[in-house]
Amino acid sequence: MKEKLEVGQIVNTFGINGFVKVYPYVNDIKRFDDLNKIYIKLRKEEVELEIEEVKYQKNMVLLKLKGINTIEEAEKLRNAYIEIDRKDAIPLKKDEYFIADLLGLEVFTDTGEKLGILDDIYNNGSSDIFVVKNELGKQFLLPYIDEVIKNIDLNLGKIIVHLIDGLI
Repeated sequence: MKEKLEVGQIVNTFGINGFVKVYPYVNDIKRFDDLNKIYIKLRKEEVELEIEEVKYQKNMVLLKLKGINTIEEAEKLRNAYIEIDRKDAIPLKKDEYFIADLLGLEVFTDTGEKLGILDDIYNNGSSDIFVVKNELGKQFLLPYIDEVIKNIDLNLGKIIVHLIDGLI
């Protein structure tokens, strides 16, 4: 399991005093209120920064980071990913998973056929969509609904799915 979890991406600057605008990858954006530090991943570099202030604007998070005091300094962080230590994550409920733990798991049908590897997850508004890629590069899109996703076993590194008519 990864030690750090991605919680958002810096998409822009905000104002002239070094605030950055963050597109959050979390269910509850108010969770940023509880964070003291974050890690910024920009290119191949990782920097630990302390959070000085958190504000919210619509569905975006505005962060003032210690040492980032001008729009020019904030601009250098644009497109960077924000990570936190796993220990700082909100505890999950039963049958909830961190996306980082699911990516790379092998996906099998309930008849034992290997479909491929879980390559990506995105939300289409009504449910999460699992993007499964086989060894030939073909992608299968599977909705994360009870009728399709039957079992996720992190210990075995497997996801079992049921292919309903018309899915593939």
